[in-house]
Amino acid sequence: MRPIILGVVGDSAAGKTTLTRGLVRILGEEQVTAVATDDYHRYDRKQRAERHITPLHPDCNYLDIMAQHLRLLREGEPILKPVYVHHDGTFGPPVYVDPKPFTIVEGLLGYHAEEIRDCYDVRVYLAPPEELRRKWKVRRDTSRRGYTTDQVLADLDRREPDSAEFIRPQERYADVVISFREGSDPRSLDAELQLRDSLPHPDLTEVIGDGQRGITMDEHDAEVVVNIAGDIDKDQANEIEEMVWERLHFASHLRSERLGQFTVGNDLERSESLAVVQLLILYQLVTAKAAVALGGEGARLDGEEKENDEPVADPAAAGS
Repeated sequence: MRPIILGVVGDSAAGKTTLTRGLVRILGEEQVTAVATDDYHRYDRKQRAERHITPLHPDCNYLDIMAQHLRLLREGEPILKPVYVHHDGTFGPPVYVDPKPFTIVEGLLGYHAEEIRDCYDVRVYLAPPEELRRKWKVRRDTSRRGYTTDQVLADLDRREPDSAEFIRPQERYADVVISFREGSDPRSLDAELQLRDSLPHPDLTEVIGDGQRGITMDEHDAEVVVNIAGDIDKDQANEIEEMVWERLHFASHLRSERLGQFTVGNDLERSESLAVVQLLILYQLVTAKAAVALGGEGARLDGEEKENDEPVADPAAAGS
């Protein structure tokens, strides 16, 4: 059975790795092939500076090779993947990658070309407020990538035209748009999800109630907007999670307390809003896998008649 491919796209330091790391923990590292589209940069850091080009520009990336590799992985074929080393901005030796049941692809330009977009079963776009993203980028790049604060801020300004032209427009192609926002406690982020009708999403109306319990929902023409408070009550978060797990009865072996975990320095923290977001994405991955196990192309509803029926699959086929 072919792998299920998740795309997670967003600007630099939008939270892609935090989101995907939790999904890898839940699915199991032995079940997931991780691909960073940064590995397909055409130029290293020094060459980019010499050419006055940013890694956000399509011309700075081998998008054709990226598309070829994603097609091969979707077909269950191995690839020889390039490696970009963020610590010093150079390239390492390529690595041999065998496809696993799930492939998670994260990066900047994952939805830029149609031939790449067509490879995904689930497309997620991360869109935090720009002020928060800039703060995250300064924190990450000064602590892990050898930059000074002034260098990061100058780089953000230099990248802004390419962000506006090439990165942010990709949001239109996503099935799920996620925006984390700081509330009263910066470690408890509020989450807004736009759930678009290109995929069948679980019905959350029965657990939302009157909207006074930490979660609200608004329906628009082609999407549902769900807001989850960062300080949502743990019991309410658990109620939502239980409802989703009931619909994933054929994948109950994936249940884990590791939902919502993230690290701050050396400390392991948990966010209830992050846990709910990760579970809703997991729902899409497992639903797609169940549909493929039944002989279908996946759960995507693009250009097809929308149906409310959820797939029922053999537990071993859907979760193995």
